[in-house]
Amino acid sequence: MKVVVGQGSCGIATGAKKTSDEFQRIVAEKNLTNVVIDKTGCIGTCYLEPIVDVYNDEGALEARYVKCTTDKVEKIVEEHLIGGKPVEEYVIPAEDEAFLSQQQRIVLRNCGQINPEKIDEYIAVGGYEAARKVITSMTPDEVIEEIKVSGLRGRGGAGFPTWFKWNAIKSNKGAQKYMVCNADEGDPGAFMDRSVLEGDPHSLLEGMIIGGFAAGATEGIIYCRAEYPLAIARLEIAMAQAREKGYLGKNLFGTGFDFDIRIKAGAGAFVCGEETALIASLEGERGMPRLKPPFPAAKGYWKLPTNINNVETYANVAWIIANGGQAFADRGAEKSKGSKVFALAGKIKKGGLVEVPMGMTLKEVIYNIGGGIKNDKEFKAVQMGGPSGGCIPADLIDTPVTYEDINKTGAIVGSGGMIVMDEDTCMVDMARFFLDFTKKESCGKCNYCRIGTKRMLEILERITKGEGKDGDIELLEELAGKIKDGAMCGLGQTAPNPVLTTLKYFRNEYEDHIYNHKCTAKSCKALIHYEITEDCKGCTACARHCPVGAISGEKKQQHKIDPAVCIKCGKCEESCKFGAVKRV
Repeated sequence: MKVVVGQGSCGIATGAKKTSDEFQRIVAEKNLTNVVIDKTGCIGTCYLEPIVDVYNDEGALEARYVKCTTDKVEKIVEEHLIGGKPVEEYVIPAEDEAFLSQQQRIVLRNCGQINPEKIDEYIAVGGYEAARKVITSMTPDEVIEEIKVSGLRGRGGAGFPTWFKWNAIKSNKGAQKYMVCNADEGDPGAFMDRSVLEGDPHSLLEGMIIGGFAAGATEGIIYCRAEYPLAIARLEIAMAQAREKGYLGKNLFGTGFDFDIRIKAGAGAFVCGEETALIASLEGERGMPRLKPPFPAAKGYWKLPTNINNVETYANVAWIIANGGQAFADRGAEKSKGSKVFALAGKIKKGGLVEVPMGMTLKEVIYNIGGGIKNDKEFKAVQMGGPSGGCIPADLIDTPVTYEDINKTGAIVGSGGMIVMDEDTCMVDMARFFLDFTKKESCGKCNYCRIGTKRMLEILERITKGEGKDGDIELLEELAGKIKDGAMCGLGQTAPNPVLTTLKYFRNEYEDHIYNHKCTAKSCKALIHYEITEDCKGCTACARHCPVGAISGEKKQQHKIDPAVCIKCGKCEESCKFGAVKRV
């Protein structure tokens, strides 16, 4: 019997390591020599962590326990591991099983299923057979053609055809060629690549090996942000095991083909997600973009032919080779093939990772898989593409998730972040949040980005403080246009997108802030105040929770808030059980 504890970052953050240790302790204490305690990565249901799977001796899953904190361990050991009967009250509910059953998992096929630190478990599910097939029986042109048939497009943001990039580096001459993986995942709320690195690192390595063979490269580099220590640690373990098995290094599969991979830890600069800035960082320079052309496929790392794809793109490759390009193309939409991984975050009931076929609508992802909006509030918008993307409003919720359809809304698919917003979200403040991020992450190389984003942020900050003035909206639009046209790289060119899409779909909120000194969502502190209504029962809970003593009143009588003292922290509203405290 085997007990597998999910130990991705999300699981560890909720106490999975302690749960695993508790299983180890009790199993040892009871001398259950037939029970093995193991680990795996994140299966995607982050909202249910810690997750524990129990397998029987034949390898069949007997029970999946969710929110399995240390206090539940002893009962599971007594009733299930010893008594043979699963503890039904801890088992994943049927409605949460639907979170997984409605997905089509290619990139995430092994995440939450295998131990990422044991190469034999990856090999047992067909790992490295695609690399063997490519290197021993295919030509580079045949590999590129298979990727072309699949329709795989880059999953890092732009959606550029993968085969085209591989063919470009193959066609360029160079004493050395490089396959680079961009694992510098920097979008707020995005954790797709991290979960793959933590849960199935070998799928990335195998994809890079295949790409290296197709392009004629002998060296791979994984540029991973240093804020992902667990991902880096598991990558290092995976690379060491792959070298020991002969899947990395010299003379792979006895064919004379050499390919090895190393890791470069980045300092967490968002701009290094742009390929030329990433290359500058690899070379030891400050991460700043350069003008293109020449493109990296011709002159990249050390001015030699270089291909750059992100983690998710490479993680598709082995599956495509093993199952055929057509099998991948048969999933998805006409121009957006295959499946796509999304990180569901924000005001959603079931936050986590999902992998769905391209072409599924936003409504299906958010409601059918994600369970809808927390506390059953009204869906307002979803931010896609992170700081480089835009907000898609509720009346466009039936938009299919394809590169083309999402682009029409003014947003982008991007790397796959989906931040869901409800009726309480102020869209002006949301635009301010993302612009504050891009302003801080600007490398400062070009004036339009360095100064333009700062000026736009200053205007948004004034508006959210109730100090907006006539002409601010028009000035935001003018600055946004100049930045998009004049910035050097993708960071600057896309920085205005959250502002432009919120202006397009939620212009009334900007006008309310500026002309009526009112926050439509009742979110901006400077534009709201709290009142206690006649529904007050005089229970004194609000007064007891107020950190500044702004509330007064006798027991069993209506209380009052002194606006001169109130700091608008909202503690009174949270503590009132009768709904008598209102934001106005």
